[in-house]
Amino acid sequence: MTETTSPLHIIGGGLAGSEAAWQAAKAGIPVILHEMRGVRGTDAHKTDHLAELVCSNSFRSDDATSNAVGVLHAEMRLAGSLIMASADANQVPAGGALAVDREGFSAAVTSALESHPLITIVREEISGLPPKEWGQAIIATGPLTAPSLATAIQAETGADALAFFDAIAPIVYTESIDMNVCWYQSRYDKVGPGGTGKDYINCPMDEAQYNAFVDALVAGDKTGFKEWEGTPYFDGCLPIEVMAERGRETLRHGPMKPMGLTNAHNPTVKPYAVVQLRQDNALGTLYNMVGFQTKLKYGAQAEVIRMIPGLENAEFARLGGLHRNTYINSPTLLDATLALKSRPGLRFAGQITGCEGYVESAAIGLLAGRFAVAEKRGESLLPPPVTTAFGALLNHITGGHIVSDDEPGKRSFQPMNVNFGLFPPLEPGAITKPEGVKRFRGKEKAIVKKQMTAARALDDCAKWLQTTAA
Repeated sequence: MTETTSPLHIIGGGLAGSEAAWQAAKAGIPVILHEMRGVRGTDAHKTDHLAELVCSNSFRSDDATSNAVGVLHAEMRLAGSLIMASADANQVPAGGALAVDREGFSAAVTSALESHPLITIVREEISGLPPKEWGQAIIATGPLTAPSLATAIQAETGADALAFFDAIAPIVYTESIDMNVCWYQSRYDKVGPGGTGKDYINCPMDEAQYNAFVDALVAGDKTGFKEWEGTPYFDGCLPIEVMAERGRETLRHGPMKPMGLTNAHNPTVKPYAVVQLRQDNALGTLYNMVGFQTKLKYGAQAEVIRMIPGLENAEFARLGGLHRNTYINSPTLLDATLALKSRPGLRFAGQITGCEGYVESAAIGLLAGRFAVAEKRGESLLPPPVTTAFGALLNHITGGHIVSDDEPGKRSFQPMNVNFGLFPPLEPGAITKPEGVKRFRGKEKAIVKKQMTAARALDDCAKWLQTTAA
């Protein structure tokens, strides 16, 4: 039985909800997109625009030949993604990464959805589960799901939501950075999309400056959330002070590593550590601090950041902050098409499912939209092959590891960025030494493995998309 004239209801206008709405409307299905911002704000959002970026402005690597997130970018482009089209149209230089002018990006997504004849945007808060008379619906409320809706989800599933903290990095006005101390350079001079090899501002530290900075981070006044104690951080977005507390050298081997960089003002002396800033808007007037998510209180935060050479007089367009991310135990609750097992026709998409990252969130929204379209048409849509980035990520969400009382050694389901560790291995013997290469082991072999995995993913994705309903 087909149901193509009644609308698909989508709750949440973030990256996942926006992408799901676009995929459905592009397939000829009317959509009602419910977004509470404009009526009620969140702790992290600053505007009521759709697909607002609240953390970094980077979509990470755009290398589709040997990087998993770059492969996901390419698969989304193949699938006609609105999020990727808007990102490509609003990119700013960022070495090998795809970074965007956050305001231009959000405005492009909002304009595309508002102008589509099959999409109706309703500014309202949905405080409970979608009524069953709505039929097909997608919850894409993200990591900042309103408490009332989160409570309704818990009541329906009978399972507690899991949560972790996510920290936001500060943004600095470019003109307040001392370029007599800092210099422009991408790590290893790498040239990425729209870049020049000089896409980051680098602030050098000697050993004494680094140690003083670490001491100040550890001692700094931090935001406390006693009611959330025991909630795990996501390792891909740790606050800098938490990293510093894990060991004095942690930052120097993480976001402050000096490798691949040469101080243009003093090329003979290698920096002990380097703080990098990445362009945040198309005008180049704002730069965000790479890897500098923080839960320091504003006063302490500004004081500590101004200890960094070149940032002594830094002025901030936005200081860092901390918000709670909530996600469901998807492997137990969702089927392979992201539908809630206890209620057919109700799907979840985006970070609330336990994926992590802008691109991953949008990709799951894309899949949820396509699955809903197929179901409304009365068609069967097989999930994407696990050999694709789409399939690898979906498989993690719907088939991830779950803690069980009778299996105490089994690890819990945790948020995950797309990575080659989620892809199935290549066929035995598939990796062979390229002609003319003498040494073929270790790093060289790993590069070839990534390249072959990426090529297989894109080929299998193209074949899968030819069979989809959308």
